[in-house]
Formats: sequence, C-alpha cells, structure tokens
Amino acid sequence: MTVYEELQARGLIAQVTNEAEIARMVNEGKAVFYIGFDPTADSLHVGHFMALCLMKRLQMAGNRPIALIGGGTGYIGDPSGRTDMRNMMTPETIQHNCDCFKKQMERFIEFGEGKAQMVNNAEWLLKLNYVELLREVGACFSVNNMLRAECYKQRMEKGLSFLEFNYMIMQSYDFYYLYQHYGCNMQFGGDDQWSNMLGGTELIRRKLGKDAHAMTITLLLNSEGKKMGKTQSGAVWLDPEKTSPYDFYQYWRNVGDADVLKCLRMLTFLPLEQIDEMDRWEGAQLNTAKEILAFELTKLVHGEEEAHKAQDAARALFSAGTDSEHMPASEVSLKDGGIGILELLRETGLAASNGEARRLVQQGGITVDEEKVSDPAAVIPASAFEKGHVIIRKGKKVFHKATLKG
Repeated sequence: MTVYEELQARGLIAQVTNEAEIARMVNEGKAVFYIGFDPTADSLHVGHFMALCLMKRLQMAGNRPIALIGGGTGYIGDPSGRTDMRNMMTPETIQHNCDCFKKQMERFIEFGEGKAQMVNNAEWLLKLNYVELLREVGACFSVNNMLRAECYKQRMEKGLSFLEFNYMIMQSYDFYYLYQHYGCNMQFGGDDQWSNMLGGTELIRRKLGKDAHAMTITLLLNSEGKKMGKTQSGAVWLDPEKTSPYDFYQYWRNVGDADVLKCLRMLTFLPLEQIDEMDRWEGAQLNTAKEILAFELTKLVHGEEEAHKAQDAARALFSAGTDSEHMPASEVSLKDGGIGILELLRETGLAASNGEARRLVQQGGITVDEEKVSDPAAVIPASAFEKGHVIIRKGKKVFHKATLKG
C-alpha cells in the first residue's frame, strides 16, 4: 500500500484538485505542504489532532511540512463556521499563542534544516501595501464566486463585515507567497476551508501560469474534528495545564461506539491490519478498543509514562467505584459556610458556565457523594467536607474530587 493509498484507507482524503499528481508527489516524498493554524488560544486542542497526525504521517514518508501560524490572518479572523465576528487579538497575545503552538507541535513533527518549518504569515501580510495588493491579486478574484462560497453564504443573513470578506484573499495570498518563497507545492486543510484553498491554487495558476504545480487537498472530517475539540465541559486542550493527561485519556476512552474505529484509523499510527481486526469486535471488546485509542493518543501528546499513569488511574477508579486516590481533583472555596452546586461545577471544571451547570443538574446528571442533586439552587455545606473532600460524579463515568483551599 502506498502512502497516499493509506491516507485514503484511513479515511483522511475528501477532495483533491489533481489526484494522480498529488499521489505521485506524496508517495515519492516530494510534497512540501502547509497546514494553517489560527492562534486564537494559547493551546492547540483535539480539533487540531487530525492535522498534526497527518503532518507526522507525511513527514515520516519523506515529505516536508510547513506549519503556518496565522499571526497575520489572526488580525482578521476566519468567518468559516462562525455566526458572529471574532474578537480582535493584540499582537502580543497572537505572538504568545504562536510560541505555545510550536512547543506542542514539536511532539508531533521534527523541525530543523530540511525538515519541518514553522512560519508566521504576519511576516508578509503585515507588510503588504493595500493598493499594491489590490493591483497584484484583486483582479484574480470574482466577487460573485466568493459570495457563493459556503464560508460566506452562512454569514450573509446575520451580516458579514468587509474585514472578514478579505479573509479568503489573505489565505490565498499565503499559498501564493509560500509557493514562491518556501517552495510549498501543496496545501492541506479541512472541508470547511475548501473555497479558501481553491482560491490559493487558482491565484498561483493565474499569476504564475497553468503549469505551476500547486495542489489542493482536504481532510475528510476536519470540520467534525474541530467539533471534537469541544465537550460539555469546555475544550479538550493539548496543554496538560488546561486538560490533564487523565482527563485527556478519559475524553478518548468515552468516545461513542460508532466513532472508536474511525478515530483509531484516522488518529493513531497502529497498523491498519490491527485496526481492521477490531472491526469485528462487539460488546465489551469495544471498551478494549476505546482503551487502546485513549492510550495511543495520550502517549502521542503527553508521552508513554503519562499515558500509563492515566490508564492505571482510570482502571483503578472504575474498578474501585469511588477510589478517590486516582481521581482528578480541584480546590474550591466556601462562602457563607457552603458552596452552591453551580459554582462547585464551574470551579472543578465540570461545567464551563452557570447555564451549562444548571442544565446538568436539571437533567439529573450530577451526584455529590452519591446523592443526586436536582435543585440548581442547592448548597453543599461545609460539613460535607469534614472527611477532607466531596466526590462529584457527572453522568456515569466522570468523577471529580473537590477539596477545600488552604
């Protein structure tokens, strides 16, 4: 099986502009490809996982990745998948986020001379003269075609700012610039980026000739992958300070039965033959498959030692029921002799907001020390902490220990 055939077998390829040429370049290790990352936070999350794994896969086959950080496009904000305009970030925040990204990416890909590169599009976008940009590339874009793009259509009813309308041109210019200055001949991205990516390919061809080898390819489920980054209690980050290795492990351990094989194919580096064998597994065996998925991905992000710790803790917790020694824990503060259940859920990270906490309680998903809490106005008294902690359970599988500060 060739490299490109394996990408297909793992369910990673959705659309391409020139499949025969792309397959040849990837198989021969001649692809210099980029994937873009918007620095909207100081950590990558599991929605970026597919792109990172793809970069690692292709680098192992001799191809050269370019991790493009959107320090310049971050000033505008991608309207794709948005119902409103993004908050504007300061240059300092953008740079800090870029620095954090590189540290996390180094666990997946190898940077260095002749290897992977990280570049920031602020390097060229912030230096552009607006009139010169209009004259150089403006004529290559049809407003009619742009308005037909899905990323713009979904925003037309609620309002699309002219600032965001420029995003496609900026992203297209990225590919044009990378092609000329970094030898980048291929771009990868999610299916929600298809229109923007086609714009870059077309810009290169119109400016540099039809023979320019600029290829476009999309990942099958990157939009779904972005959704993976969010759970009922907020984002699942790759930064262990934001999402502990244990919680990261538990996130993947609790994926749905219908998704576990798909995730194993797309995100792990296990041989396809081994994963195909699991396709016949049923019932309790699916839990084993989920353990394998959780261990492999935790190892990839946090290292083998942390993956073993998370796996051992999860097994000990569920075999002992309420074995608090292995639970994730948080410190909370009491006010007026107690703590409201909504505040308790927020402080422990089990809910991202009062609204979410209220829904969890009203839906019967919260117990404290094995007593169901059904009233959103309930207060957990100080006496509940006399043994040193309380145990909160969300749903059937998420346990958390709350202790008092100080």
